[in-house]
Amino acid sequence: MKSTKLTSLMMAGILSACMTMVPAMTSIAAEKYDLVILNGRVMDPETMFDAVRNVGVKDGRIAVITRDAIRGKETIDAKGHVVAPGFIDTHYHALDELAVKMAIRDGVTTGMDLEWGALNVDQWYAAKKDQWPMNYGTAISQEGVRMIVHDNIKVDGPVDATGAIVYRGAAGKDGVIGWSETRSTLEQMNRITAMLDEGLRQGALGLGSTVGYMRKGITTYEMFEAQRAAARYGRLTAVHSRFHPSSQTPTEAQLGFAEVFTNAMLLDAPLLYQHNNDYGWWEIEEKLQMARAKGLNMWSEYYPYAAGSTTVGAEFIRPESWEAMGNKYEETVYDPDQDKFLSKKEYLDMAKNNAGHVIILYMPYRKAWLPHWLKMPHMTVGADSMVSGLHWDDDYEKYAGHPRTPGSHGKVLQLARQADVPLMHTLAQFSYWPALHLGDAGVESMKLRGRMQEGMVADITIFDPETATDNATYKAGEQGIPTTGIPYVIVNGKVVVKDAEVMKVWAGQPIRYPVEEKGRFVPATVEQWLKVHTIDSGGVVPQAR
Repeated sequence: MKSTKLTSLMMAGILSACMTMVPAMTSIAAEKYDLVILNGRVMDPETMFDAVRNVGVKDGRIAVITRDAIRGKETIDAKGHVVAPGFIDTHYHALDELAVKMAIRDGVTTGMDLEWGALNVDQWYAAKKDQWPMNYGTAISQEGVRMIVHDNIKVDGPVDATGAIVYRGAAGKDGVIGWSETRSTLEQMNRITAMLDEGLRQGALGLGSTVGYMRKGITTYEMFEAQRAAARYGRLTAVHSRFHPSSQTPTEAQLGFAEVFTNAMLLDAPLLYQHNNDYGWWEIEEKLQMARAKGLNMWSEYYPYAAGSTTVGAEFIRPESWEAMGNKYEETVYDPDQDKFLSKKEYLDMAKNNAGHVIILYMPYRKAWLPHWLKMPHMTVGADSMVSGLHWDDDYEKYAGHPRTPGSHGKVLQLARQADVPLMHTLAQFSYWPALHLGDAGVESMKLRGRMQEGMVADITIFDPETATDNATYKAGEQGIPTTGIPYVIVNGKVVVKDAEVMKVWAGQPIRYPVEEKGRFVPATVEQWLKVHTIDSGGVVPQAR
């Protein structure tokens, strides 16, 4: 009897102790996530999942998407908002501080300059490590390498689009813009290709080609060799094509596309055709759709504006090209620094004395085409965002440049609402399709992005689907006003935009191929060509031109 009573008392004590431990244990279990996003409309453009769910983030990954109540160390209430994969921009020149802030406010979680690219690729990635709020990546710069060879530009350390303007100006000081206009000898072409190969060996995402700025200098065979250098690694060519944006025969934009498309197809290599937002875009998109139907990894970009931006020395806006397309300088060439259009004389003077100066080009014919771009499959949004030259704490109003830098994604959201474009399609343009194509090209980190799924990297953009919009205009003082309606942006599980304020959180990770021990460069020689492509050279070796 005593034993039974004692046992009962002991059990009661144990139960009581256990009961006092339950709240503590429950608290520990409840906060097993680093971040939870509650009550948001979770949208995944790969699986087409679209439902209100709670999202738990742990160790930089999406750990759970559930109806169940969850808790974490940090909580975001996303009621009334879309919880989407972070926006991936493959045409991102905005590599200085204020421009980065503008892009993050626009929902961008990964910014890669696949057009101009960079020089000294390994050093470029090292300089961004633990100092960048978004994910970052680069191509190897064809233009930059040609500056080294044809203009004797000395390059120490990493160089990207932030320095390209300076180098473009310096290259023409002797009256010869070598990188743009000088044809390579065979020896020079091999030097260029060898330097491209070295950038690829160091992990560059592909060949970044601005051949549209070098249409007189780069021969078709040099372009073929450059694409072949990337193809030896299975990597893409991302290109501002030779005749963009010409509408005149025999320099139609489609012919520039045909050049790089043919090379990529024959080399079995990926192709990103950048800002396909001018004359001939419809033919190019049709051909890209046919190429994908045949299993080729090819896609394109646009940005949602009826004006472009470039440096004043760009070859395609010289009178023989620009006026031939029916353009008048006084109506189309705008200097944001002076807040005025330039006369032809003013343009020519500036092109001679300050070739690297950034200008805006009005192209009103784009207005009729833009609604169609919003609806094109695999036509992704590449902002072509420009350098600001400003610092982190500078006012946004100080930015002088194209409004596409702060506003491309917000503008697409606003225009897509007006045009009744399915939001899932827009999110595919923003995130899934760039991740898909880069992943198919072997970029492992892109296979884990662009999707809202358990196990994926927690790059997440949270926005109000009814109000998210751009605010920047072409007017001086308004060109850098940020997008609104995107209150939270998360990079690798860390909140980098909180209540629409950009935080100094260096969450970015490199988007890159592994560095290889040995390069794959193969020089082009007349003797080797004849050995491979003829049955007998006859002992006569043609002179290289």
